[in-house]
Amino acid sequence: MITPLAAAKAYASAQKGVAGIGEPLPSLSGPGAAAQLGGFGDILKSAMTDAMAASKTAEKQMAAQVAGKTELIDVVTAISAAEASLETVIAVRDQVISAYQEIMRMPI
Repeated sequence: MITPLAAAKAYASAQKGVAGIGEPLPSLSGPGAAAQLGGFGDILKSAMTDAMAASKTAEKQMAAQVAGKTELIDVVTAISAAEASLETVIAVRDQVISAYQEIMRMPI
């Protein structure tokens, strides 16, 4: 079973172009998955950094459109990428909160 966090990491890797066309994505499950992905803090930091970078790119594209220096399709694409990154971060946040609440409900 692939966890939501592993799916988010795979999505981020696909956006960065880690795996080329025809190449398999890195394994996100199994015994060595934690070593491949880094620590939990690193994964969260990476997701937040990617979301912030996508938002900044979208803002730059919007400013360029207002100045007449870029096409509208470029702005729409940048906004869509930023929205997808933000939705990924929100999904990860929701899963972390859910896991925390589940742990707090466990009897001692």
